[in-house]
Amino acid sequence: MNPRRFTWGRAGAEVAMIAVALAFVFPFYVFLTVSLKTPREVAVNPLGLPPRLDLTNYMTAWERGDLAQAFVNSITVAGLSVALLVLCGSLAAYFLARRMSRLSYGLYLLFLLGLMVPLQLGMVPLYQFMRDVNLLRTYTSLIVFEVGHQLPLVVFLYASFTRALPREYEEAAAIDGAGRGATFRRIVFPLLRPITGTVVILSSINIWNDFLTPLLYVGGSPQQTLPVAIFAFRGEFTAQWGIIFAGMALAILPIVVIYFLLQKHIIKGFASGLKG
Repeated sequence: MNPRRFTWGRAGAEVAMIAVALAFVFPFYVFLTVSLKTPREVAVNPLGLPPRLDLTNYMTAWERGDLAQAFVNSITVAGLSVALLVLCGSLAAYFLARRMSRLSYGLYLLFLLGLMVPLQLGMVPLYQFMRDVNLLRTYTSLIVFEVGHQLPLVVFLYASFTRALPREYEEAAAIDGAGRGATFRRIVFPLLRPITGTVVILSSINIWNDFLTPLLYVGGSPQQTLPVAIFAFRGEFTAQWGIIFAGMALAILPIVVIYFLLQKHIIKGFASGLKG
């Protein structure tokens, strides 16, 4: 039987996949076309193609929103947060995955509990804590929050992957006289590369796109991130949609580049790590 033979079931599945793809592409089409139009053109034909390539909205968004500083802020917060997540998450997961004791199992369950607790329950006390220790309007407040928020998922991914690694590599290193620190640094962590790519891209997307936390902690300050800076283009009675969508297009560019650079690690990391 020819697997490529036409069947109505195969045709229906392909049509369904095309429809799903179009549903995902449509929002990108909307904000890209609107970002290239004047307010009058948006009002007359919001979904039509732009009559010309006009980058005025992009220049306006960059200058009026001070997006250059917002880019620096977002890169600083995301970069430091992801670096701490990789370091702390991999070390914690290595301990939890290799130490077979009630303590390590209890700590692992405690991390998993962090995945189930709604973030909204802690928003008010966390804000009050940051205010009391004078961390509001600083990078530190955002980094501490993002690391604490993302760490349970990072530990879960690293621990699942580490359990799937054979112990023979570590045993051979121990025979050669390597301590636990050297074994982790030279043997284990390089083997964690696939899941590290997954952790980096997932954490980067979540931190880069976070809006509520930066709005609460650094809103209106020079440390505000891109989503907060773009939100400033929306007034109480009017919204400059062309400028807003132009800012959104600029904001997603770095994260799209990171995704395409690391995309091969995402599925590989999940497939080889979550089986453990």
